[in-house]
Amino acid sequence: MSSDKPRVLITGASGLIGGLTWRNLGHKYEFSGLNRRAVPEIPNTQGDISDFDTILPAFEGIDMVVHMANYTGDADSWDMHLNMGIIGTRNVYEAARLNGVKRVVLGSTGDTTTGYEMDYPYGELAAGEYDKVNEPWRMLTHTDPTRPKSVYGACKIFCEALGHWYSDRYDMSVLCIRLGAVLAENRPTLRRQYPGWLDQQDCVDMIDRCLAAPESLKFDTFNAISDNKYRWRDIGHAKEVLGWEPRGHAEDYDLDDQGGWHQVIKNDQNLRRET
Repeated sequence: MSSDKPRVLITGASGLIGGLTWRNLGHKYEFSGLNRRAVPEIPNTQGDISDFDTILPAFEGIDMVVHMANYTGDADSWDMHLNMGIIGTRNVYEAARLNGVKRVVLGSTGDTTTGYEMDYPYGELAAGEYDKVNEPWRMLTHTDPTRPKSVYGACKIFCEALGHWYSDRYDMSVLCIRLGAVLAENRPTLRRQYPGWLDQQDCVDMIDRCLAAPESLKFDTFNAISDNKYRWRDIGHAKEVLGWEPRGHAEDYDLDDQGGWHQVIKNDQNLRRET
């Protein structure tokens, strides 16, 4: 049965963000998956993105691609990030080009800039040492020089640059999302996650807005972080270009001395905790 919904291929459809995407946006897009594990809920091709010949058929008849497949192990494993990150992403771009795909939404990472944590005040914010930081601090924008702190982050910088080349050379739209920390628990689990946490619904909304953006938007990069008090990456560009308005706040969750979680509820001037 044919559908008039845009046909979107998700690489890494079996992962957390891929799964959030097809589960929450299936009413707007006709999804298929490309992943190493089977996803029976949607049509899918099983294969490793580093194997070009295996993955190529998955791009036939596709309008847009959400590229989330990635190696999530050792952040400094050159061989794994070379194969899954650099070679795999090149294969995704090339398969998309050969099949006339009009847009690739790249799942990039905030780790393209976390090297700034070696400097004040970003290191103090990451460590939760808020009393050592004078407000306001300078927000880093998508135009600041990249500065990774891992091989993983460096490979993502290459993937962004390669996407820019594909966009310029082949008139393909490539939109890069520098994702914050999207967690299965949908809440910060470590103090250092407070600045860069990304609420699951905010993440899904960002992906949706990138897919729905005008075709005239050929290349851009967006910081995707919820509206956290201690964030240090600017989200104004995504608001201006995409109309994205994140609703999550990391400070809605607090870690008590015993390591248990309580949600913080703000009621007028009082602060009460609910387990």
